[in-house]
Amino acid sequence: MPLRKVIHMSDADHMLVTQAVSDAEEHTAGEIVTIVTDRSDSYHDIALLWASALSFLTLAIVAMIPDFFLGWVDRLRGGWGHEFTAGEYAAMLFILMTIAWLAIYMVMKWTPLRMLLTPKPIKIRRVQEHAMQLFKVGAESRTAGHTGILIFLSMREHRAEIIADAAIAATVSPAIWGDAMLALIDHVRKGAPGEGMAAAVKQVGAVLIEHFPKTGDNPNELPDRLIEI
Repeated sequence: MPLRKVIHMSDADHMLVTQAVSDAEEHTAGEIVTIVTDRSDSYHDIALLWASALSFLTLAIVAMIPDFFLGWVDRLRGGWGHEFTAGEYAAMLFILMTIAWLAIYMVMKWTPLRMLLTPKPIKIRRVQEHAMQLFKVGAESRTAGHTGILIFLSMREHRAEIIADAAIAATVSPAIWGDAMLALIDHVRKGAPGEGMAAAVKQVGAVLIEHFPKTGDNPNELPDRLIEI
């Protein structure tokens, strides 16, 4: 689900979320993992695509108005007219495309612009992929009862994901996590990410308590602390 602005976690946020996880797990056999990251991908391939596309666009424009281009070349040469051979013309076009590509790529190295020009579906997919990778490493099958669940927030993409381990996924519909997502989003939009994560943990904890109440032997198998990467 989308969020609106880039924010950062403070020490107080870390303490708030860690306490929320500890409180929620006190009454459930479920294990909640919270992870926040600045962004889920560098999107350097998007910069390469933009640079390539716009350099070819430059070539197409020159091909449409060759006299204008050659006029500029003559002016750069001091106004001396010259009948260019096909090889010279091709070399000039190659140099122009190379300059255009490098210039566009250097501009696209500015992260805010690269994020702005990355299509939303690509950002959604990569956040989901990153969340799944983190889930597989940090939560999936890491508990005896397969009751781990990840709450993941990716700042620059303005996205959040909740992914549950096998036992939870088999019992609880993904739609149930909607309230937790809304609680997270509402607070993040107000510039309170720690409160948002804590509120999401509370909502997730309530669902886990209902379906996976704490039993006599429930060791703390996953870290309670907020993980920021």
